[in-house]
Amino acid sequence: MILTVTLNAALDITYRVPELRPRTGHRVSEVAERPGGKGVNVARVLAALGHRVTVAGFAGGPTGRVLRDLLARTAGPVVDALTPVAGTTRRTVSVVEPAADDTTLFNEPGPAVTAAEWAAFQVAYRDLLPGARAVALCGSLPPGVPVGAYAHLVREARAAGVPVLLDTSGEPLRRGIAARPDLLKPNAGELAELTGSHDAPQAARDARRRGARTVVASLGAAGLLAAGPEGHWRAVPPRPLRGNPAGAGDSVVAGLLSGLVEGLPWPDRLARATALSAATVAAPAAGEFDRALYEELLGRVGVAEAAPTG
Repeated sequence: MILTVTLNAALDITYRVPELRPRTGHRVSEVAERPGGKGVNVARVLAALGHRVTVAGFAGGPTGRVLRDLLARTAGPVVDALTPVAGTTRRTVSVVEPAADDTTLFNEPGPAVTAAEWAAFQVAYRDLLPGARAVALCGSLPPGVPVGAYAHLVREARAAGVPVLLDTSGEPLRRGIAARPDLLKPNAGELAELTGSHDAPQAARDARRRGARTVVASLGAAGLLAAGPEGHWRAVPPRPLRGNPAGAGDSVVAGLLSGLVEGLPWPDRLARATALSAATVAAPAAGEFDRALYEELLGRVGVAEAAPTG
């Protein structure tokens, strides 16, 4: 089983409009609702790949009930281990303009989590670790959760001997990396904010010095940069793809974790993660990917050794 943690889960709502214009009304041509938040997106992709997944985090209120109902209908083996809270799960709204190849995203802050609810989650998380082959800690923190939450959860996973991936940003990332996660998956902006460097190889080296064993950075259309004790690689998709980039980074996480538990060598993990990310851009919503496109791209991703980053 792979455990994904989404402390700030969301109900993802996607609108498609011909054109987004300020200060005017719009006719929405298509509406989609999905269970969301970064770790939930990761879980849905992993389930589509055939992996058993357990989703942990928080859910509450009417939106939380809808999220859990949609999660129960997810194709594939997904177990709902979300901790209930009194507050209401947030919504995220993506407004997609297909003709402009553009997406505008609105993120709500999430419910206020009490100390008792945070303590209940920690007990549930600790109980789930013995059955996990890998853990993904993903996304933002809702109000009330300590800023050092991910650092604590990384240490718990490491103490249980479970490989742990961290995918967050800002102060939770700075605190979390000091707990020495096995894998860090930032995008280019998050990596630059963490290290102060916009040179990706230099920034990856700095992130490893701060505590991450291996860094896999998402560089958008430029693919992935990986740096770790096993080697250094760049993985590049065979061609740029138009579409909705929401969730592309979550598919990278799913590709990396599935490759880890399957024992794939690093170049194959990176090829899978890159192909999944590209196929997600072409899909209608985060947490989904175009399977035919994924299978087409998988054998065409270019993975090459890169100069060591330290």
